[in-house]
Amino acid sequence: MSLKTASQPIAMAQTPKVTSVTSFSIGGLFRRPEAGAFLGLVGVFAFFIVFGSMDFLKPAGAASWLNVAANLGIVAFPIGLLMIAGELDISIGSMIPAGSMTVAIISGYYGMPIWLGIAASLGLGALVGLINGYLVIRTNVPSLIVTLGTLFAVAGFVLGLSVLLTGTTSVALKAPELAKFFFGQFVGNTFQVIIFWWLALTAIYVFFIHLSPFGNWIFAMGGDRISARNAGIPTTKLTVALFVLSSTSAAFVGMCQAILFNSAQVSAGMSFIFNSIISVVVGGVLLTGGFGSIIGIFFGTITFAVVNQGIYFTSFDRNWSSLIIGVMLLLAVLMNNTFRSMALSYAPKKK
Repeated sequence: MSLKTASQPIAMAQTPKVTSVTSFSIGGLFRRPEAGAFLGLVGVFAFFIVFGSMDFLKPAGAASWLNVAANLGIVAFPIGLLMIAGELDISIGSMIPAGSMTVAIISGYYGMPIWLGIAASLGLGALVGLINGYLVIRTNVPSLIVTLGTLFAVAGFVLGLSVLLTGTTSVALKAPELAKFFFGQFVGNTFQVIIFWWLALTAIYVFFIHLSPFGNWIFAMGGDRISARNAGIPTTKLTVALFVLSSTSAAFVGMCQAILFNSAQVSAGMSFIFNSIISVVVGGVLLTGGFGSIIGIFFGTITFAVVNQGIYFTSFDRNWSSLIIGVMLLLAVLMNNTFRSMALSYAPKKK
């Protein structure tokens, strides 16, 4: 979805990057993009502690929402960056099962080395990302439409090829111990190892987006792509790179799930489309681009996971679960919107 705000000058791209801090300010802290996301997360935690039980915070309970947050978060980061840059990728819904089925067919059905299956899975993600990025920049068709097309194209390709090669839509996979150790095991019998990948990627994204020039480039693209290009920012290469990152991240999650659960299916992954967008929006990213932060997306992902899983630790009737989840997420978004409005309208006092 090309969400461009051409009338907005490049100087107005709302980058949260802070290069120097001369004094601590509570007001300045709460005007940051992740402030609303953090308070929303605190509110959600408080709600489930009051109306649920402390089992929610015990290792087994924490694992239920941390596992969800980790799988979703790895996909949400590049989706958030694309939205900040004024684009959107919904083809991740097909790339997750595509990554899963690729490694399962190559290393499970045909018995080839697991590392070949992993490489093929990530390679397919990179290829689809290149196609998405190339079509977006060459045709000027909105990225929503382009990735909607690849969503169905990849889904059909994976389904047809799976049935043609294996005769089924579900393929078993038994990965060797080393691959299980890095990509698909339970730590302490509860926590998925992908949590550590998620945390490591969070640190990497924070560095590149908020502490390097690449972050300013992405925010500038979301503010005004034309002005960003005129300023010398490689908008074309950066757009393609973001789509490659998105598709490859989705394939990585699918590959990890196949190794963890010893099987892959062609139907899994569609829920990640809306869940990742919700997490990003709850994390403070504007749909119109140019505003957001990695830490905000991190908090937004946890908020979604907590709301999604926390309902099972309460005594509420499960028939009302969707209503409760929807209301709590809406409140979190409204809180984010309030703090974002404060940030955009703030003008420091003249000395």
